[in-house]
Amino acid sequence: QVQLVESGGGLVQPGDSLKLTCAASASVNPFTILSMGWFRQAPGKEREFVATINWNAARVYYADSVKGRFIISRDNTNKNTVYLQMNSLESEDSAVYFCAADTATIPSKVVGGYKYWGLGTQVTVSS
Repeated sequence: QVQLVESGGGLVQPGDSLKLTCAASASVNPFTILSMGWFRQAPGKEREFVATINWNAARVYYADSVKGRFIISRDNTNKNTVYLQMNSLESEDSAVYFCAADTATIPSKVVGGYKYWGLGTQVTVSS
């Protein structure tokens, strides 16, 4: 079983930056988790795709709403850790952010494409 733990959420002002971290269980073989991604869910809305990356960063995808502002990356030494650098945050970015992971070699942009999920971390952008 794979456990994912997100951290780094918080309350920021519009235009600020925030960096989220997701760490998979230390006991997991890094070659098991080949795709890791971020999704978010605002109150009353469905969970939506934000960004995803495969194990060697050769495939990186972003939602149009965050392209150019957010950067997803994977730790070079610990492939089971993924980051989401969020810049120029807007109020519309406020949501619970979830980390997701899967054994698929090609990362998915849909919720159903991931077997493993974290509990989420709250990001609130407000002045």
